[in-house]
Amino acid sequence: MTRQLLLDKGLEVFGTKGYAATTVDDIAAAAGTTRATFYLHFPSKADLVRSLVADTNEMLTRADDPSLTWVVQSGDREHIRTWLDRKFDQWAEISPYVTVAHQAAAAEADIQSTVDQWFDDAIDNMQKGLDAAGRFEPSTRRIRCSLAFGELEFFSRRWMRLGWTVDRDASLELMTDSWWQLLAEPAPR
Repeated sequence: MTRQLLLDKGLEVFGTKGYAATTVDDIAAAAGTTRATFYLHFPSKADLVRSLVADTNEMLTRADDPSLTWVVQSGDREHIRTWLDRKFDQWAEISPYVTVAHQAAAAEADIQSTVDQWFDDAIDNMQKGLDAAGRFEPSTRRIRCSLAFGELEFFSRRWMRLGWTVDRDASLELMTDSWWQLLAEPAPR
């Protein structure tokens, strides 16, 4: 219970003060506890952020039925669209977590490695789908997955800063088309 309270309050304080300006004492005080109690649960402020990244991944994948791997393997445009639509819907929930993760990554190399691994895991899952489907030259599969995931990551980060500055439905259709071309549509010969 205390651990979760520290996570929740840490997220709040990071959101208010920013990662760099937040101290362990700030988080402990917001949780109504002490620095010593904080350290019983987390070795460092960065470790708390790693837990927040894991929580974010859990939030994102909990909604994935079917999985990203299966969606990519299917090559079905409507499955891709449905999966992307769910991700768009999740942005409001995960925005504070992602914002903190990127702030922390800018200040701490080990957090950047955690974020990089998080993205690499998603790209790996996409590549598994292409590998299982046997679509495209094996040497291009990871590139295709990286490009598709990169679009989603860039667009989500922009939305988290600015909101919908473009039409959501049109954005969904264009990203679906892009993902379908990168991950499913046979390349013209």
